[in-house]
Amino acid sequence: MKLPITDKTMTAYCGAYCGECEWRQKTGCRGCRASAGNMFWGECDKAKCCIEKGISHCGCCDRVPCAKLELLFSDPEHGDDGSRLCNLQNWKNGNYTYEKLNNTAQENAKKL
Repeated sequence: MKLPITDKTMTAYCGAYCGECEWRQKTGCRGCRASAGNMFWGECDKAKCCIEKGISHCGCCDRVPCAKLELLFSDPEHGDDGSRLCNLQNWKNGNYTYEKLNNTAQENAKKL
């Protein structure tokens, strides 16, 4: 189900929407844009790559999906069912909606 984005500054470089992220709410994370990729858990290579290239998110890259994204998509804890890639494609086309990520990491954050 696609939901409207209420705050574009919370669109993550990788295709997640930080505005609804369980981790952000529990840890006080400001999101990857405000943090310039220096997240509460460490450095985000996807954010750093986009910042270096001067693009607004991975969907604007001519190499999407790259090896970094493929690793993220298939990660047992942080991967998803294609939601990130769908979000990136929509954002590139100016459609600022998002699909929630249903992954183990989001479920684990609910338990904090």
